[in-house]
Amino acid sequence: MKQGIDYAGNERCEFTVWAPFLRKVTLKIISPEERLVPMEKDKEGFWKTTIEGVTPATKYFYRLDDEKERPDPASQYQPQGVHGASQVVDHMAFAWSEGNWRGIPLNEMIMYELHVGAFTPEGTFHAIIPQLDELRDIGINALELMPVSQFPGERNWGYDGVYPYAVQNSYGGPEGLKYLVNECHRRGISVILDVVYNHLGPEGNYVRDFGPYFTNTYRTPWGEAINFDSAYSNEVRNFFIENAIYWFNYYHVDALRIDAVHAIFDKGAKHFLAELSERVEEFSQKNGRKYYLIAESDLNDSRIVIPRKSRGYGIDGVWCDDFHHALHTLLTGEDSGYYRDFGKIGHMAKSLTEGFVYTGEYSEFRKRNHGNSSKDIPAHRMIVFSQNHDQTGNRMLGERLSALVSFEALKLAAGAVLLSPYIPLLFMGEEYGEDTAFLYFVSHSDPDLIEAVRQGRKREFREFTWQGEPPDPQSRETFLKSKIAWQKRKEGNHRILSDFYKRLILVRKTIPALSHPDKRCLSVDGLEGEKVLFVRRWKVSNAVFFIFNFNGADVTLVPSIPDDGWSKKLDSSEKIWNGPGSLLPDELNFGEEIMIRGQSFVMYNKEKPGAA
Repeated sequence: MKQGIDYAGNERCEFTVWAPFLRKVTLKIISPEERLVPMEKDKEGFWKTTIEGVTPATKYFYRLDDEKERPDPASQYQPQGVHGASQVVDHMAFAWSEGNWRGIPLNEMIMYELHVGAFTPEGTFHAIIPQLDELRDIGINALELMPVSQFPGERNWGYDGVYPYAVQNSYGGPEGLKYLVNECHRRGISVILDVVYNHLGPEGNYVRDFGPYFTNTYRTPWGEAINFDSAYSNEVRNFFIENAIYWFNYYHVDALRIDAVHAIFDKGAKHFLAELSERVEEFSQKNGRKYYLIAESDLNDSRIVIPRKSRGYGIDGVWCDDFHHALHTLLTGEDSGYYRDFGKIGHMAKSLTEGFVYTGEYSEFRKRNHGNSSKDIPAHRMIVFSQNHDQTGNRMLGERLSALVSFEALKLAAGAVLLSPYIPLLFMGEEYGEDTAFLYFVSHSDPDLIEAVRQGRKREFREFTWQGEPPDPQSRETFLKSKIAWQKRKEGNHRILSDFYKRLILVRKTIPALSHPDKRCLSVDGLEGEKVLFVRRWKVSNAVFFIFNFNGADVTLVPSIPDDGWSKKLDSSEKIWNGPGSLLPDELNFGEEIMIRGQSFVMYNKEKPGAA
């Protein structure tokens, strides 16, 4: 790494910081005993020094032009928060016991997104570990952590982080994260880490004192844009690229989810994302295993996952918000904000078939044409969901789907996601129908910033028809209300839904037509008036047929199947799943009229040569 500390053991450490315009940078050691160490500047603007007498307990600042003292921009630990001193970390000291871990292939992942602070009463990395066995037993094999880079205070979604290399102190710091990753790998669970490369948070953001990390050419919705394409951007780009490698190398993370790449502005010939994917691929080849990059984007732009040789960016996967919006509107009937662009069976059918719903068509919400074709994007490169931190937490009252729809509709949503041809992602508690809200929360120290956050949240809700006053993001009570209640999963419908998710994941993993994400072996038809969707998938001699009824009422219909002999495999309306009772036959034949319960789905299976 070109920046940060390199602790070589034996109380010897190299310190490097990029500050191209400063006249003088001094390393200030503040513990175990205070001393000042001069640093030398090279032609690229890096200040360096190597000193003895350093231990993993050593804390330090950089003194800039003898005027101000600042933490290390590449700090690896901030034990006293964003305004305190940086601390040396010995990455070689942790005793990994993960064996010959090689990771879970992207096309086999069942992802589970969680917020470290809200997942358990303790809100730490260590507190997650006792729940891992149960998540694994349900079928989860990839844990996705919302950002853990150091943010202000003790409660935050993590997207206001200001030290990309430092692990949040209140979660358990570097050792806590390594311990969690190690325990996940011991159980066969990959770890995906959410990272933010489009901006840094406002509080504790001192990197501008070191160099041109930001640009005035662009602006993100959350503050200054990162300088990825202006003068001196080479070292800024490398700062974030090395950050990605850092998580893979020192923390053994298996994949990174890159937040809001539409706010990464780069008009250069080689986009930052393309350079990032190139460097990660080189790292993967060097280490003999695949490390993944997954993007979140608001652009519906297939270039993100198109290979670099075809002039794309070469990112491995992308979140598909259109799938969520199409599903959510059918389940809830909501039609304000960006939901006004959705609500038809045709939208859901197109998303199942292609991925993006808007592939160049006019968007009423955006008042312009939006997106490009995703037909050629392989199914295993798209991640779909019925809930996530954004779609839940960015509602004014943070309602989960369980607070908006019936129990039958929750099972229907689960089936649509887990039986789709894409990679499924669940949001913590979804699998048992958690009904506590997930709200937006912060713990800033600047009164003006706190008020700006409150007013900003209110402005975000203007496009929607939600009534009332949003909860105060700064209030500790808002954070406490967002913690899930894990004990519910053993009670009533929560237990039944948890068992249902477990069955769905097992079906997905064990039936050939479902275990191989593939849009090519797929056909989708719909009845718009009846709000019914027919989906058929196949793999060699195995085929499955689904009927999804998004209508609140029972519907009589003749399914569009090609032949006879389909055996019922799973029916969400059956009483075993606390449904009203199935009206469907155990065997389905061509031309047969049937009745399917409202807000339910059924899966039929067929295995014989020529079934497709």
